Amino acid sequence: MKELKAGLTATVSETVLYTNTASALGSGLLDVYATPAMVALMEKAAVTAIQPFLAETEGSVGIKMNISHDSATLPGKVVSATAELTAIDGRRLVFNVSARDEYGTIGQGVHERFIINNEKFLAKLKSK
Repeated sequence: MKELKAGLTATVSETVLYTNTASALGSGLLDVYATPAMVALMEKAAVTAIQPFLAETEGSVGIKMNISHDSATLPGKVVSATAELTAIDGRRLVFNVSARDEYGTIGQGVHERFIINNEKFLAKLKSK
């Protein structure tokens, strides 16, 4: 693993489509950006921030997400999520994450990931 350092950041964006609304994902009944979609976008930002620093044989898995979803976003609007690596404890990584649309912050919190060896991780799953 190349050296990861606190302060690494990445931002990723997506347009709210009906396929990532609460009604489509089953997390609610309204056609607004779903919390599970926001969580996935926050995780994508975290992965994007660290992936260039991992060996080809390494990846990361999400192990904890503690967030709030504070504001709704309608289809057609763009949501951006940013992750900043704030702490490194061995293979455990901690990120501050946030999401925003054109009106401001829609969600924020803390996300943790764990660095894995991809092959070993999958082998353990296959042996279950």
